[in-house]
Amino acid sequence: MCIILFSYKNHETYDLILAANRDEFRDRPTQALTYWPDSPHVLAGRDLLNNGTWMGISKTGRFAALTNFRRPSAMKMNSPSRGALVKDFLVENIPVMDYLESIQSVAKDYSGFNLIVGDMKQLYYVSNCKDGVQQISPGLHGLSNSFINTPWPKVETGKQKLDSCLSVDHEPDIKKIFQILSDDTRAADEQLPNTGVGLEWERLMSPIFISDSFYGTCSQSIILISKNGHVTFYEQTIHRDSNHKGSVRKYSFQVQTL
Repeated sequence: MCIILFSYKNHETYDLILAANRDEFRDRPTQALTYWPDSPHVLAGRDLLNNGTWMGISKTGRFAALTNFRRPSAMKMNSPSRGALVKDFLVENIPVMDYLESIQSVAKDYSGFNLIVGDMKQLYYVSNCKDGVQQISPGLHGLSNSFINTPWPKVETGKQKLDSCLSVDHEPDIKKIFQILSDDTRAADEQLPNTGVGLEWERLMSPIFISDSFYGTCSQSIILISKNGHVTFYEQTIHRDSNHKGSVRKYSFQVQTL
């Protein structure tokens, strides 16, 4: 997952309106969004290489999403899969803060990550590239491959476009949100961050939608969580040629209170 744009507790009807692109090497085996046979309460895509996931939600309203932290020095050889951080939170049922405390001692073992976790009451952000846990405040937020709300061009553009198409008293326009996620405009060289991967990679990864045939946007997701606990999850697969999009999958359910 390489960009997550979301409005949190900032809408008359929805506590969360989230739009995200997953960027990945295109030959990495992946299962599309579905309920997991081994954990039927979890709705998520799945990385078939390591059995984890980049984003998902449970029927009890537990939500988690992950992005990698783009800094070569944050990469660790033979480290555990970061997708397990999302999977474990969704599959288990420990309180949010207890879970965040439990991963503090092992966070350093992973390559750099950004993690958002929460439930129907609270939402938190944590990264193993900085100390502390941040409670996410109401408002508009963006996360790519640096710290939350770091003003990279794609993050700022995405936040502005999401804000412009949301109205506090109208239903979100799903078609327009998918259009935001499909913006392949590259940033000017002078606006690019310097994350240590070289100019060509900075250029390649600067758009919201990455269309390279080797590494690029593989899926697009939209999640709506209403104030009364109704969840709608959309996902669209992007095929290798980057020009053909699969049909949009849609799942809806009412959050179950424990």
